[in-house]
Amino acid sequence: MKFSQKIGKTKVRSAIQVEAIDEILTNKLWNILTQYYNSLSPYSNANLGAARTYFSQLVWTDFFHQRVDRVSNYGGTKIHLFEEGKFYFKPVYDYVEVWFFNCEWYEKFDFIEFILEQAIQCSGLGEKINIALENEMSAYRVVDDSIVQITSEVEIAEIENALGNENDPINLHLTTALEYLANRDKPDYRNSIKESISAVESICQKITGDDKATVGKALAKIEKQYSLHVSLKSSFSTLYGYTSDASGIRHALADQAKEISFEEAKFMLVVCCAFVNYLKNLTIKN
Repeated sequence: MKFSQKIGKTKVRSAIQVEAIDEILTNKLWNILTQYYNSLSPYSNANLGAARTYFSQLVWTDFFHQRVDRVSNYGGTKIHLFEEGKFYFKPVYDYVEVWFFNCEWYEKFDFIEFILEQAIQCSGLGEKINIALENEMSAYRVVDDSIVQITSEVEIAEIENALGNENDPINLHLTTALEYLANRDKPDYRNSIKESISAVESICQKITGDDKATVGKALAKIEKQYSLHVSLKSSFSTLYGYTSDASGIRHALADQAKEISFEEAKFMLVVCCAFVNYLKNLTIKN
């Protein structure tokens, strides 16, 4: 874990890449696209030429909407793409490389969608891209050859709003949960969930003045004192029970412990942050 993460200086939007693609993720995506491009084998029908040649021409004309006969590099020099009936793919590749490392994050995703939509020997490409996106904590995924946002602005706002006083135990639990989730070298989803629910436990203990109260016991007191809706209390008690089941999230790992996913850990972080925010507002108003 990086020093900035250990002391709680990791920002939510840098931990979860929202409206951004950092250098490491850019490099990973480019490597995947390059490996795919280099794996293209010649088409059987010779009139189309090699797959890479055909694909380069497709990218140049259908994605960049440029003239089919020439390419202009970033210095403005015109390079002819045709000679004796051949289309040269190398100038297009060089152009795309410079463009990809200089374009906006959303343009990178536009390009990836275009590649996926062509479905030219594309088996497994989306899965490889998704692995890179998940490992680098991107807020986006490939779904049916389209890029979709899986972490909304509302979710980000809930996390940011819940992160308050650095010395507050509630904040420390949530910050640690985010750090475990955002550790790109070795993410710890199980302990992320544990810290998320511990934040709820901390605020419940703070509200009730009982530093030994469990979430269930504390919520029963809060229900009576602050008119917490019984269904809401029941729902969160059930969610709390999920963290204490046989998967060993809050206790010793069972032999058949369930593997925890990024989606589960992120869900618990967002839900716990939202519930912390709700309880804060509930007690302030009452």
